[in-house]
Amino acid sequence: MRAMLLDQPGSPLRAAQVEVPQPGPGQILVRVRACGVCRTDLHIADGELAPHRQPLIPGHEVVGTVEQCGAGVRAWRPGQRVGVPWLGITCGACPYCQARTENLCDAPGFTGYDRDGGYAQYVLAEAGYAFGLPERYDDVHAAPLLCAGLIGYRAYAMTHGARRIGLLGFGAAAHILTQIARHQGREVYAFTRPGDLRSQRFARKLGAVWAGDTLHRPPQVLDAAIIFAPDGALVPMALSTVRKGGSVVCAGIHMSDIPSFPYSVLWGERIVRSVSNLTRADGVAFFRLASECPLVTEVTVFPLDQANQALAALREGAFDGAAVLVP
Repeated sequence: MRAMLLDQPGSPLRAAQVEVPQPGPGQILVRVRACGVCRTDLHIADGELAPHRQPLIPGHEVVGTVEQCGAGVRAWRPGQRVGVPWLGITCGACPYCQARTENLCDAPGFTGYDRDGGYAQYVLAEAGYAFGLPERYDDVHAAPLLCAGLIGYRAYAMTHGARRIGLLGFGAAAHILTQIARHQGREVYAFTRPGDLRSQRFARKLGAVWAGDTLHRPPQVLDAAIIFAPDGALVPMALSTVRKGGSVVCAGIHMSDIPSFPYSVLWGERIVRSVSNLTRADGVAFFRLASECPLVTEVTVFPLDQANQALAALREGAFDGAAVLVP
């Protein structure tokens, strides 16, 4: 099968022919129809996340069809459409798994990081960690929902019903989350990099009541803010925009160091917290919502062999929404 391999962090992905993997007990072999390009893939490729496997096939926003089922698989059959997310497997035995917080598992396996992912024609997945997808989304437009949607939704839930929400970094996750928030009658305030007028127009098009850059304050005090951009300097900035008792949720897997800031910015029972991975329950809840709320995912499609160009475009912020690879 064709695949794009990362031999070591900092090097371009390499096109290669590799063997089609065979599903073991409890696994499914998925023929990839589309795979989203996530900022986590960029962090892995650039070495901002320590490598877990070399060489590696990245990609964890996978949409495909079940090609073959391993022994013991009852939930899936060949020909069914399936989504393969970042959370590939958990141990099921650690205190976090036992407490139903499997996103914090002590011994997890992540798709496209610990195990080969979807920048390929086929991918293996654990049957119990794959999701059914709403029929209203075709393969390409469903792909960003597998991480940008899921992580955005988990971060959104951490704001606990906030009415006015700031989104810092208006990429794939923020453009999905804006639509959910508007659907539920909440106000979105979008922050972009200075000078990024295109993304500001995109945010307003999706229903943001205000869009500006991170050098300017919003016209209202916010109830919560979610940071998608991997810039630690945004934490004190976001804290300064939320009300007393408000929260700032750091939704990325990687962030630069948070600079020192005066205690007065945090005082007033403001909260800073991170979001780690996802649970399968998150996926079930999110895809139920996505089947009811007509989300429009803005996608830029690249052939599989142009994965390096897709990652470069993501790094440069060259498109709105999400990039998707199609084998």
